[in-house]
Amino acid sequence: MNLEIYSLIAQCSAAYKKLSLSKLLLLFSFISIQGLAYSQVNLPVDSLKKDTLRTKTLKNKKPADNINRQYDFGDLTRNILHPKKKADTFHKGSGITVVPNVAANPTIGAQLGIKAVAGKKLGNDPNTFLSIAATSASITSKGIIYFYINHNVFTPGNKWNFQGNLVAAKTVTPDFGLGIGRDVKGGSDAEQVLADPAHKVYPIHSYYFNIREKVYKQVEKDLFIGAGLSFEIRRKITNSDTVNNATPSAVYDTRHGFPGDHYSANGFLFSAEYTTRDNPNRAYKGIYFDGGFRVNQTWIGSTKNSVQFTTDFRKYFSLSAIHPETVLALWNWGSYLLSGAVPYLELPGTARDGAFRSGRGYTAQYFKGTKFNDTEAEFRFPILRNNFISGVTFVSMQTANDEHGTKLFQVFQPGYGAGLRVLFNKVTRTNLALDYAFGKYGNKGFFLNLNEAF
Repeated sequence: MNLEIYSLIAQCSAAYKKLSLSKLLLLFSFISIQGLAYSQVNLPVDSLKKDTLRTKTLKNKKPADNINRQYDFGDLTRNILHPKKKADTFHKGSGITVVPNVAANPTIGAQLGIKAVAGKKLGNDPNTFLSIAATSASITSKGIIYFYINHNVFTPGNKWNFQGNLVAAKTVTPDFGLGIGRDVKGGSDAEQVLADPAHKVYPIHSYYFNIREKVYKQVEKDLFIGAGLSFEIRRKITNSDTVNNATPSAVYDTRHGFPGDHYSANGFLFSAEYTTRDNPNRAYKGIYFDGGFRVNQTWIGSTKNSVQFTTDFRKYFSLSAIHPETVLALWNWGSYLLSGAVPYLELPGTARDGAFRSGRGYTAQYFKGTKFNDTEAEFRFPILRNNFISGVTFVSMQTANDEHGTKLFQVFQPGYGAGLRVLFNKVTRTNLALDYAFGKYGNKGFFLNLNEAF
């Protein structure tokens, strides 16, 4: 951002007319200190009277989560185009956000496209969870063409929950071998190729199609039981240098009996979900857990039979009553093959969670195995009191097994980074997320998305 943009923001936010570029840079440089300042309370020493007065003040002060006190991109646009127009309220604000899908990261290269996110509560029951949907179409400098539609819909009273997506893509997947990046000591030439200890990249080209739908029924408050189907199909898979099994994917396909140019992974989904999150886009508090089995079956078109168990756990701690958006967020995602075999490009790994957001700092599937686990922690804090700009810092630890003796939780690979958030829609808490992340082996990159990683 340049000084002119900050000046424009300062004119539109009455509370920050005197904010300068140097102050914002100082805030970002000390994001951890600033975040703690919002969450800590400094009580005066040996002064019962002052303590009592301060407690009353805190009780009477309204939290910053008041929707009408927040400032989003719609407010900025209104102040520029219609400076005399009255500010939006919660009831008048739109629940749809449309932004250019411009990004650059190690997996996709430079990306150009469009993305939209929508959010709405269905019915009149105030306890109904927010329903969200998203769609995107994009093309990248690495020849990737990607289109998707996904949804997470709760019917009035949360009686039913529908989750699903549709994906059609021409993809290029950079492959760095199987496992968690551990060097192979000894072993055959094929095992050396499969592990890829030198971290040589092997681009895999393919056409990818995915149709997935799960239906959940509420059985107790906040508890849902569901089932569904998922069809994942790849065609025209091509990989350079496949002579004599000279790539990791070729070694894996030969070992497990998969054709090298196509496959299908079609299966049944059985899940249990528990959620108390106050908002799926940017939760301030609550828990989310989803655990279940995927059963791929040849009689519905799957290339191989297999059974996988997958868990997704998230916990959010709001660290301030006055600024509830000051949050410590924790995430653990794991997937474990119990029997059978899954195709090489469907192995669980980096960024293979449902939203493809785990393991920032590495390319998708940089680490992978038949068993994989990723743990992340993120500290989220406001920079401007009207929530227009916020910040995050995050760390992650990935672990996986391999086929030359490494067990799950034996070796871990770290990632870390920081980023900014721009409030695009205060009604749905939709943020523009700009992150820069680092990993090992020279991995790093800029990641731009709508909403939080988890």
